Amino acid sequence: MSPARRHLLVVDDEPHIGLLLRPHLERLGYMVSLARTLGEARHALQGSAPPFDAMLLDLHLPDGSGLDLLRELRAAAATRAFPVIVLTAEGEDRILREAEDLGAGLLTKPFSPTKLTARIGAMLGDAPPPSVPQDPR
Repeated sequence: MSPARRHLLVVDDEPHIGLLLRPHLERLGYMVSLARTLGEARHALQGSAPPFDAMLLDLHLPDGSGLDLLRELRAAAATRAFPVIVLTAEGEDRILREAEDLGAGLLTKPFSPTKLTARIGAMLGDAPPPSVPQDPR
């Protein structure tokens, strides 16, 4: 499926993350919505039109842990398979293992836009965009 039909929710309280990711991902054809708190993310997930195809989720948010939101998503039947990449600068191994056990991919900050784009494409089954080099094998 084309990235132009994909709607991503980026949940991160660091303003520069959204300011960098949104234009990069939109240039590649993704629709991008931003949330800076758990409350904003929950509100966005309840009222999204069109619905989100995936989420990039920071673990450390001002009003709680992104892991709580991931647990909520996995507890809801409709979102058990919802693709999530956890963005983290650091973290306790126990928390990162739980995120993986809940089916989230992990990406450690800092990361390159190319690496993020490749992870999103792989997670959603999209072909890599032209700006991401493909392995000739």
